[in-house]
Amino acid sequence: MTECTVHLVDDDDAIRRSAGFLLKTSGYLVVPYASGDSFLASAKSAAPGCVLLDIRMPGMDGLEVQQAMNDRGIALPVVMLTGHGDVTLAVRAMKAGAVDFLEKPFEKVALLAAVEKGFDRLREGDRLDMSAADAAVQLASLTGRERDVVGGLIEGHPNKVIGFNLGISPRTVEIHRANLMRKLGATSLSQVLQIAFAAQRGIAEAQN
Repeated sequence: MTECTVHLVDDDDAIRRSAGFLLKTSGYLVVPYASGDSFLASAKSAAPGCVLLDIRMPGMDGLEVQQAMNDRGIALPVVMLTGHGDVTLAVRAMKAGAVDFLEKPFEKVALLAAVEKGFDRLREGDRLDMSAADAAVQLASLTGRERDVVGGLIEGHPNKVIGFNLGISPRTVEIHRANLMRKLGATSLSQVLQIAFAAQRGIAEAQN
């Protein structure tokens, strides 16, 4: 069962209990932590597994814990738990290597899918989920305006801000966003971001 361990880091006892119950009844071994500090204290010797990490906590927040993990070479896949309006922070987490993010309250299906994505990353080691070439091909299928909207999403901007920056209405942004997600075969913002970041990595590697 060690390969199916989920480290659940959240200061909210109700979340630890509810998410822990859903995961345990789905066959996972759950190790709860009430703070980022308590997780980091045992992370080096923790069983390999996926980390469910709340982005807003007293003391060290999720982004700080994620950075500490990166600095210490703790290569456990992270799924961020976010609240409504935390998209900008979620984007920062994705840029720092988070596998996915879940907005509270989340459904059981979404929770299990995100955790399984984390275990996929763990099994694959350092192999990227998507090649830069594949990502570039997908982005090339978008119109110029759709790519502009993707650029706004990468910055973590809401539709209203993207629309203001592009000189279009939020409703038009919503339409472009729906169209680009359909073309990319994405069902969530995190999937769009994964494609965009993979393409960015390819550009950066080509320039080095």
